[in-house]
Amino acid sequence: MPTIRDAFDRLRRCQRAALIPFVMGGDPHPGLTGPLLLALQDAGADLVEVGIPFSDPLADGPVIQAASSRALAHGTTPAGVLAAIASVRRRLRIPVVCLSYWNPVTQFGGHGGRGSPRAFVRAARESGCAGLIVPDLPVEEGGALREATTCEGIAAIFLAAPTSPPARLRAIARASQGFIYYVSVAGTTGARQSLPPGLAQGLRQVKLVTTKPVCVGFGISTPAQVAAVARIADGAIVGSALIRTMASTRGRAASVRAAARFVARLRRAAG
Repeated sequence: MPTIRDAFDRLRRCQRAALIPFVMGGDPHPGLTGPLLLALQDAGADLVEVGIPFSDPLADGPVIQAASSRALAHGTTPAGVLAAIASVRRRLRIPVVCLSYWNPVTQFGGHGGRGSPRAFVRAARESGCAGLIVPDLPVEEGGALREATTCEGIAAIFLAAPTSPPARLRAIARASQGFIYYVSVAGTTGARQSLPPGLAQGLRQVKLVTTKPVCVGFGISTPAQVAAVARIADGAIVGSALIRTMASTRGRAASVRAAARFVARLRRAAG
């Protein structure tokens, strides 16, 4: 599988921004994660984020929280999500990035609460993941994660926000590997009617301190919004709108088809 750097090098040669859909592992149906990744790839995704369901997803709005709850009700586990990615890794031509909260990362592979970040990162790398996002882990406390990802050869991706002061932006830029995840608004995930008016200025502040790709998430939901983000950032991340689209269908095949059609429309908008 290509690395995140490979993907952005290719995109820069093509002079276009990345389209990065987000899906929740184990949702909307058990066993759908692998086929869904392949369908999103064929629909034009450049990278895909796969969430590890967690009972207390603090950064997520109601749509992704509901997806996480459905996945947990199906019995989805972190190991199960990684196994689903591994099941299709030989057919994937794009990088997969896992998103997990810190608790599942630190508890992974242990007994009686004695897991380790290194065990999770190693398992993620073996499954075919190219990167890892931990939204509730601030960069100041990310040393253990960065050590583990560096040793295992995958990217640790940190979040920057409109409220991040310049010194913190510099720390995030130094620590992030692969790309920097720029949160478009202060708040939780969720589709919004319009992009925040200060988005372009916020991105300029990040670009002043790094040459790494900067991708925008939180609130991007329509083809027009994706097109607008593609003009000022290196990538657009779309989660809640895609998950809501799948949740409105009945049956596994219908969910995959709806997801593919939605991502194809976003791909055309992104250029």
